[in-house]
Amino acid sequence: MTTTVRQVLDAKGGKAFCVAPGVTAFEALGLMAEHNIGAVLVTDNERLVGIFTERDYARKVVLKGLRSTDVSVRELMTTSPATVGMDQTVDEVMNIMTEKRFRHLPVLDDGRIAGIISIGDVVKSVIDQQRRTISHLSNYIAGDIAT
Repeated sequence: MTTTVRQVLDAKGGKAFCVAPGVTAFEALGLMAEHNIGAVLVTDNERLVGIFTERDYARKVVLKGLRSTDVSVRELMTTSPATVGMDQTVDEVMNIMTEKRFRHLPVLDDGRIAGIISIGDVVKSVIDQQRRTISHLSNYIAGDIAT
C-alpha cells in the first residue's frame, strides 16, 4: 500500500507554523526552536509566499555576518517554494526532496496551506511501511508453518 502525504499529515498532525515576511530572522528562529522544527512557512494574508529554513539562516545570515535581529525573513526566505499536494505519494515526495535537495516542502490542499512535510516525516513513513510489511510477511509465514 502506498502512503500519501495526507496520511503522513494525519499521523503527525497537519499544523504548519507560519510567519509574516516582515518578522526578523531572530523571531522566526525563536518559533522554530520553541516547536523543535527546522522550517516555517512565510505567509501574507494566508497566502504562501516563501519558506524560511535553518539552511537559509546558516547560509544567508551566519556566513554573511548579518545579525538575525536586524534582518527580516523576507530578505532570507526561499520565494515561490516547490509544494506538494495531499494525494501525492511519499515516494514522489522523496524523489522531489532528493533531486532538488529540499528538506521541507509545503503541502497545499486546493491552493490552501495544509501543512509541511519534512525529510524526517518521509523517512519515518518509509520505515513504518517496511515494519508493517515485515510484520505482515512474518504473520503469513507463521500461519503457513502452523497449517
